[in-house]
Amino acid sequence: MQLTQKRNFCIIAHVDHGKSTLADRMLQMTGLISERDMVNQVLDNMDLEREKGVTIKASAVRMEYKKDGSVYELNLIDTPGHVDFSYEVSRSLIACEGAVLVVDATQGIEAQTLANLYLAIEHDLVIIPVLNKIDLPSAHADDVAEDVGNLLGCDPKSIIRISAKTGLNVEKVLDAVIERIPSPQGNENEPLKALIFDSHYDSYKGVIAYVRVFNGTVDMQGKFLLMETNVETDPIEIGVFAPNMKPVSVLSAGDVGYIATGLKTVKDCRVGDTLTDKNDPAAEALPGYKHPKPMVFAGVYPVEGEDYDNLKDALAKLQLNDASLIFTPETSQALNFGFRCGFLGLFHMEIFQERLEREYDLDIVLTAPTVEYRVILRNGEEVLIDSPAMLPDESTIEQIQEPWMNLSVFTPTEFYGAVMELVKRRLGTFVSQEYPSPNRVQLNFELPLSEMIVDFFDELKSKTRGYASMDYSFNEYRASNLVKLEVLIGGEPVDALASIVHKDSAYHLGQKLVTKLKELIPRQLFDVAVQASADGRVISRANIKAMRKDVLAKCYGGDITRKKKLLEKQKKGKKRMKMVGNVEIPQEAFMAILKLEDE
Repeated sequence: MQLTQKRNFCIIAHVDHGKSTLADRMLQMTGLISERDMVNQVLDNMDLEREKGVTIKASAVRMEYKKDGSVYELNLIDTPGHVDFSYEVSRSLIACEGAVLVVDATQGIEAQTLANLYLAIEHDLVIIPVLNKIDLPSAHADDVAEDVGNLLGCDPKSIIRISAKTGLNVEKVLDAVIERIPSPQGNENEPLKALIFDSHYDSYKGVIAYVRVFNGTVDMQGKFLLMETNVETDPIEIGVFAPNMKPVSVLSAGDVGYIATGLKTVKDCRVGDTLTDKNDPAAEALPGYKHPKPMVFAGVYPVEGEDYDNLKDALAKLQLNDASLIFTPETSQALNFGFRCGFLGLFHMEIFQERLEREYDLDIVLTAPTVEYRVILRNGEEVLIDSPAMLPDESTIEQIQEPWMNLSVFTPTEFYGAVMELVKRRLGTFVSQEYPSPNRVQLNFELPLSEMIVDFFDELKSKTRGYASMDYSFNEYRASNLVKLEVLIGGEPVDALASIVHKDSAYHLGQKLVTKLKELIPRQLFDVAVQASADGRVISRANIKAMRKDVLAKCYGGDITRKKKLLEKQKKGKKRMKMVGNVEIPQEAFMAILKLEDE
C-alpha cells in the first residue's frame, strides 16, 4: 500500500474517559471484529486492565477503512493510561503522526489529559479533539467543548461529539483521522530504522517487539541489531496486529507491526530502542531513549519459607514481560529470605502484587514502600540506598538527599484551599497556578516523593470528592533533614519496620507507630517492650502486658509465704521465657507504617 494511504495515530485520554471503548467501536466499524467475537475492551486483554478500567500495556492494531472509493490503512497504537507508564506513552506518541484527544463530557479536562496532550504537542502531533459520553444525562457538552476549544485554540463547534458506547458519530472520528492526520514520511531505500514502542514475551517465539518502521524494510532475510543494547538477532516471524498477531512477509516504511526476535529476555529489547539492519546500519538511533528508572522500592517476602523458590520463579517470569521491574535477593531478621523490588510507581507495585497473588497463587508480605535516597558521606563518597536497613552509620553521613517531584493537581476551584492545605502538610511547596477554564485550576507544586507514595492520592480524592486528578514527574534530588526511625521489639531492632523520615516528624510518627504496634502485636506469655528510636535515642515506648495465669487461684488462705513462693516461681519462669521467647509479629504490623496518616 502507498504511503499516502497510511495513517498512524493514537488515542490519548485520562483514565476512564472511554479510550478503550472508542477503540472497540473503531474495530467494529472497520470490520476487523465480528459482532459474535466482540467483547468489551478488546485491546485490554489482561483481567486486571478490565477490572481497573485502565490500560496497563500498550497495544497496536491495523484496520482498513474505505472512504471515497479508496482503502486506507489505519494503525491505531493504544497507549497506557496511568502516570506510572508515561515513558511508554511518550514512545507510542513518537510512533504516530496524530492523536485523538478524548475528553469525557461529564468530567471535563483532567490532569492526565493535559499531561499527554502536552507530550503530543511536544512531538508535533496533529490533535483531533473528541468529546465522549454525550449521551449521558450528566454530560455538559457545551461547557466542556468551550474549555477544550480554549485549551487548543480551536472552534468549540468543530470538536467531534460522540458516544463510544453506542457508536454515535464514531465514523466522523475515522474520517477526521484520514483528512487531518498526515501520511507517514519515510524512504524504503534508506537503511532500516524502526522504533520499538513496546514488547512482550512469548514462550515459543521469544520477545515480540512492537515496531514502527521509519525507514527501510523489515523482511525474514534480515539480520537485526538493537542500537542501544547492542544485541543482534534473526527474525523468527514478522507480522501485524489485526487485532491478533497475523504474519506478513514484509514491513515497509510507515508500517506498524511486530517482529518475533527469539530473544530470551525483554531486557535485551527495551522500549525506546532503535532496530536497524546489522549489515547496513542506520547512522544514528532515534532520539529519546531512556532506561526505565524505578522510583518506589519494597521488600517482597513469602509468608511460608518454602515458597521462596516459587516466588523467585514468579518474579523472573514477570520480569520477562516487564523490563522496568528489578529485583535483588534480600534477608530480613523478621521475615527471613525475600527480594527487594523496584517499581515505576505505586500503581505499578499494586499491579505487580495482584499478578503475583492471582497468576502464581502466592501468599506474600510486602513491606512499606520507600524511595531511593542519595547519601553523601564525610569522605566525599556517594551511596544510593533504597532500604532503611542499608543506611550507613550516622556519624559517617554528611547529608541525605531525597527525590523531589513536580506535581500538577487539576481541580475545581472550590477545592483550592483543601488541596493547598494537603500539600503543605505533606511538606510540599507551591510553584504556580493556571486557569485552563473558568471553574478549574491547575496547581503546580514541588513535593518529596516519600510524602507522595503513602496515601497521598487517596487523600487528594477524598478531600476533593473525587474531582481532582494529578500528574507528576521527577524533578531533582535535594538535601533534607532526614533520620532513620527504628522499631525495637523486646529490645531487638526489626529491620522490616524501619523507615527514613523527616526529623521534624520523627517524634510524632514514632509515637503513633508504637501505639499502633501495641494494638497489633498479640500478647505473649512475657512482657514485651515496643520502642521507637531515632537519632540514637528512644523517643517512644509502650509495654505489651504478659498473659498471666492466676497461680494463686488454688490458695484459699493459709500463710502469705506460700503465696509469695508461688509468685516468685512464676516470676523466674517468665524471666527464663523472655530469654528464649520469640515475638510473633503479624502481617498487619508491617503495613502499619503506611497507615500513619497525618491527623
